[in-house]
Amino acid sequence: MNLIIQGFLWIFDPAHFVTTATGTGIPDALASHLVLTGVSLLVTIVIAVPLGLYIGHTGKGRLVGIVASNVSRAFPSLGIIAIFVVIFQPIFSQNTNFASAIVAFILLGIPPLLAGAYSGLEAVDRQTIDAARAIGMTEWQILTKVEIPLGARLIVGGFRSSTLQIIATVTIASLYGNPLSLGTFITNGLAQADYPQMIAGAILVIALALIIDGLLAIVQRFVVPRGVSRGTTKTRNTARGARLAANSGTPIMEGN
Repeated sequence: MNLIIQGFLWIFDPAHFVTTATGTGIPDALASHLVLTGVSLLVTIVIAVPLGLYIGHTGKGRLVGIVASNVSRAFPSLGIIAIFVVIFQPIFSQNTNFASAIVAFILLGIPPLLAGAYSGLEAVDRQTIDAARAIGMTEWQILTKVEIPLGARLIVGGFRSSTLQIIATVTIASLYGNPLSLGTFITNGLAQADYPQMIAGAILVIALALIIDGLLAIVQRFVVPRGVSRGTTKTRNTARGARLAANSGTPIMEGN
């Protein structure tokens, strides 16, 4: 408990908010952490979302997508970064660690977002999609106006998981000395036996993850089309009446 208090005191020390020749300031480390996360997420979205929507809408490649997602989740984060450090050494020279880290973040962020995208579309009632086709909607209209809105909760859920995965991986990438992130405080604290600094780094990472996850949870709540998550009053009353009728054996008329 004493170390945790020292960690908070380290965070609120004004001297640690300015980057100097002897230490990194918290704002700079936080900004770098967010930039790395944002860039990795952007590339992850470009790759995983279209692929996931294609699999969910057409049903093609579903097995390949599931296997790839499950296998990718089993990869050790540090192992992936180390492999790409070796691969990119002849190409990027001084920026090897940065490039390898970005690729590792993307690879680890794709599986949950890919799974969320195709699971969201697969969860949509097939009768709803058939009805949309019956009234003449094109496949693009069905995807954008029916499947994506109805599957938005699971899609955003996959995005939340992907974001937290990348935030966590950015932290441990500092073990390779680059890039700068909140994990730098953990690495430096461990190397220097400065445990308050190490605890402070862990607190900052946890706080960042909780704040980002909380914001995405709010987004996830509001992306669901109105009337879908809770239903209309008539729908709720009808459903309640249907349950009562089922229990009592009494038929119920629509609208009662």
